Amino acid sequence: MTRAILKAPADGPLPTPALDDPSIRTSYTIGRGETGVLTFEPYKSLILPYWAFKTIGIAGSSAKTLWDIFQSYCERGDFVGADMTRKFIQMGMTRSRRYANHRGGRKYGKDGKVLPKWTEEDVSGQREEKEEASKIFKEYWQRCTRDESYRVLKDAWSAEKKAWERSGQSRAATSAAESRQGVDGRDG
Repeated sequence: MTRAILKAPADGPLPTPALDDPSIRTSYTIGRGETGVLTFEPYKSLILPYWAFKTIGIAGSSAKTLWDIFQSYCERGDFVGADMTRKFIQMGMTRSRRYANHRGGRKYGKDGKVLPKWTEEDVSGQREEKEEASKIFKEYWQRCTRDESYRVLKDAWSAEKKAWERSGQSRAATSAAESRQGVDGRDG
């Protein structure tokens, strides 16, 4: 029995843990690009099953499902969920692009040096397929970054986070978040 590549869209909206637990909301950091997308629980486990880019069809279905999840989080006022979903969409774009640029998706060799980009002809069409998958995700990622409700939620979350940090509560909550994720920030 083979495992499905992409989980079917959820029957209902995904949970909104950050709305119920201020320690989750305040321990979240936006970071740069996709930072934290594969470590910040519980959102990683909620959203990851809907992310895939193996083929153009799978990428299109995944990007659409993630967009629906993003919109649902925005509608319910969950910035953390919306931003984590935006990061998965962005990661679909960047990972697909990496597979288009580097055979097998490996950018670095075992020695840590950047591997050469594909230079030979793409006879099998894999490179072109990953380029197209990247474009699909890019369109959805741009929609996320332009979404007005997302921008409003981001501003409100940023203001709340700054006020929380100034209050001195950040050290205790950071310790709680580290114990949930492991001291080094990786989930295990």
